[in-house]
Amino acid sequence: QVQLVESGGGLVQAGGSLRLSCAVSGSIFSINAMDWYRQAPGKQRELVAIITRGGSTNYADSVKGRFTISRDNAKNTVYLQMNSLKPEDTAVYYCHAARFTVPQQDYWGQGTQVTVSS
Repeated sequence: QVQLVESGGGLVQAGGSLRLSCAVSGSIFSINAMDWYRQAPGKQRELVAIITRGGSTNYADSVKGRFTISRDNAKNTVYLQMNSLKPEDTAVYYCHAARFTVPQQDYWGQGTQVTVSS
């Protein structure tokens, strides 16, 4: 099993920054990818950023150049640095871990609210 605990959400003005953290515990040795999703009210959950075991990263077009995903292996923590925040970034942000088994195994955190005021 893998446990994920997010932190770092909050209220920020447009143009501001926040850093989300996702502490990972449990059977982390077999995790293939870690990512951040978000879900705004009335919308589907969407992928924001991903980092693979090899360190490759990818981002949704809407956040490219503003958000950065990273990890600290020593602390078993994944981060999402969010800069130049916009009101449309307001959402609950979820940390997710995947094992590329068949079928794929997915683990989710409880979510952290990010609210960007205009």
